[in-house]
Order: sequence, then structure tokens, then C-alpha cells
Amino acid sequence: MKKIIISWGLLLLCNLMWSLQFTCIKLVQDQVGPYFTVWAPMTMAVLLLLPFILRERNEQKRSVSDLLVFARLGLLGAFPAQVLMTWGTQYSTATNAAVLTLSLPVISTLFAFLVLKEKMNPVRWISFTVAIIGVVLCTFGDIRQASFTAGYTWGNLLIFLAIVGNAYYNTGCKAIAARYSEIEMVFYTYVAMIIFLTPLVLYYEPDVFGRIGRFTTQTWTGLVLLTLFHNFLSMVLFFKALKTLDAMQVALSNYMITFMGLPIAAIWLGEALSGYAIAGGLLVLAGTLIITIVDYRMNHHTAIIKN
Repeated sequence: MKKIIISWGLLLLCNLMWSLQFTCIKLVQDQVGPYFTVWAPMTMAVLLLLPFILRERNEQKRSVSDLLVFARLGLLGAFPAQVLMTWGTQYSTATNAAVLTLSLPVISTLFAFLVLKEKMNPVRWISFTVAIIGVVLCTFGDIRQASFTAGYTWGNLLIFLAIVGNAYYNTGCKAIAARYSEIEMVFYTYVAMIIFLTPLVLYYEPDVFGRIGRFTTQTWTGLVLLTLFHNFLSMVLFFKALKTLDAMQVALSNYMITFMGLPIAAIWLGEALSGYAIAGGLLVLAGTLIITIVDYRMNHHTAIIKN
């Protein structure tokens, strides 16, 4: 039980760090294009992870064929999750991105069912329902204000495709979590991403390197937060939690991204935060506690009976 609680604590921190993404993208968009917004923080994160990889290198030898799986996960999962989310949020709004993120747990659950053959038990359905009610309350005011008009249609579509990529990546990583450490999964995915992104940055945004010296404090703040929290620490903690929790449990926890993202956007972007967010957040927390404690006890009891 202690390990489960720690894993959920790590997952809570991950969702808090991920909720920074929408605001950080808006902070840097005046001076930085979508490709560099992903490439620069990811490159810095790889440098931060390199010492850990070098230390593990002596413990586990990897062949090129072993690492090709990360090329697939990077191209089909991480690339759309990062690039299309950045691109879409720049064309749309942080509010729209937060609202559309509500679909992440549902899509992740579908991938977990299709790829990992996980099942939804009654407790998980209850948790799922409570979380949905909480998210609806949390975003009620923002849904009324969100702009889903034709002007944002392209950006909203990109955001949705990014969420599909994110769900695929999370499920794919769960399938290989037993064979790789959390540091390896983050590092090799990012290396694949950098290989894919570098030509795009050099072709579409080559002038950005000459403007680095003129970046404002706001731009640097966004890039630093994306590097340290979104691309580095959150991913390491996420894979630690993913090794203990089911992919569906992780998927349901993603509702917290929207709840946490609202006050962050309210503080930095001046968006209003209604009382619905507070009530909704309490329900999201309740749903998380249900799936953490009750679902664990049921599975643990079943395992004891089988043994």
C-alpha cells in the first residue's frame, strides 16, 4: 500500500508539472516558434539526463535493435504529443487546450484496453464518473468562455491529435516499462525526438538562434519551466509511477491536469477562476482517492485469494 501511495504522490506532482505546459507555451510564443519550443527544452533535458544514462550504461548493455522501439514511440507518440500541442496552443488558446485535454483519460483508457488488454472494473467506472463530474464543474465557466469558432478550429484539431499521441505514448511506455529504467525511457525517447526535430528547426526556424540574446524574461521563464519540469523531472517521476500503477489508473489521474492548469493560467495569463473550479477539484481528488485506495484493496484482496 505504501508503494501505491508514493506512486500516486509522484503522479500528482507529474500532473501539476504537465499543467504548466499550456501557460508556458503562451509565455514563449511571441519570440519562439513551435518546433524550437519543443526542441530547445528537450535538448537541455537530454543533457541533464546524460550523466544518469552513462552511469546505467555499465549495468545494462543495449543494442540498436533494442532502442528502435523508442523511434516508434517518439514518432507516433511523443512527437505529436509535444509538437502538435505546442503548435495547436499557439493557434488556439490555453483555455481551449485545457478543455480539450479532458479527452486524454478516455483516449488513454481506450489504448490501455486495446494494447495492454486492461479491463475496467466497477470501482474504476465509479472513479471515472466522479472525475468527469468534477472536471465538468471545474471547467464550467471556461467552457462557456472557450472559443471553438472557425478561427480556432485548426489549432483545436492539432491539440486533439496531440492528445491522441500522448495517450498512445503513455500506453506504449507501460508495455515496455519492465525492460527499461525510467531514465532510459525518457532519454531515448528524447534522443529520437531531437533527431526528428532538428531538421525542422533548421529549415523552418533557423533565425531563432540569432535572437536568443534578445529573449525576454518571460520567454526564458517559459523555456526553463518546460525544460526542468515538463521535460525532465515530471517524466522521470511519471515512469516511476507507471511501473507500479495500471495505465488506466494513470489515465484517470490525467483529469487533474485541467484542474491544476486553470489556476496557473489565471495567475499568469489573467484568466478568471470560478468557484466551480474549487468544487470540481474536490471531486477530481475524490475520484483519485477512490481508484487509489479502494481499487488497490480490491486487487490486493483478489491476489491473496488466488495465492
